[in-house]
Amino acid sequence: QVQLVESGGGLVQAGGSLRLSCATSGRTFSSYNMAWFRQAPGKEREFVAGSSWFGSTTYGDSVKGRFTISRDNAKNTVYLEMNGLKPEDTAVYYCAANSAGWSSGKSVYNYWGQGTQVTVSS
Repeated sequence: QVQLVESGGGLVQAGGSLRLSCATSGRTFSSYNMAWFRQAPGKEREFVAGSSWFGSTTYGDSVKGRFTISRDNAKNTVYLEMNGLKPEDTAVYYCAANSAGWSSGKSVYNYWGQGTQVTVSS
């Protein structure tokens, strides 16, 4: 069982930056694929960024060049550095983990955090 706890959300002006953190329990963090998803009111949960256990990263088209995912296996933590924030980035951001497959599809991820709110004002 893996528990995920996100932190770092908040209110920021357009053009600003935030760094989200996701602390995980368990001793096998380095073997998990990690990802960030987000969900805005009335919209589907969408893939934001992913970090595979073997070192690959991938990003959703809407955040490429602005967001960076990283992980610290020694701290069992994954991060999402968000720069150049836009009002359309406003959403609840969720951390997710799986050990089954490397994918941007949310159905692959079987562990989820509770989410952290990010609000970007114009």
